[in-house]
Amino acid sequence: MLKIKKGDTVKVIAGKDKDKEGKVLSVDMKKSKVLVEGVNIVTKHAKPSAANQNGGIIRKEAPIDISNVMYLHKGKATRVGFRMEGDKKVRFAKTTGEVID
Repeated sequence: MLKIKKGDTVKVIAGKDKDKEGKVLSVDMKKSKVLVEGVNIVTKHAKPSAANQNGGIIRKEAPIDISNVMYLHKGKATRVGFRMEGDKKVRFAKTTGEVID
């Protein structure tokens, strides 16, 4: 189980987009990569097709490694831990100890 989920707000802590923040669009558990909104933008050259009539240069997000992002809790980057609350496993912010979800 990964500590980052789809919909979380994260901060990039390494790489060319360091210190950028964004919402997680998708998580690839097998490759441990995340797709973050507005981060790691790449340009792709597309041929004209049925879906894209003109073709041309398309700018889109590329996945980055999950180790290069950190969960944002109340505007501050924090590590995430797991603990049992009753019979339920929950994520919590290590800086404050508050339950995330």
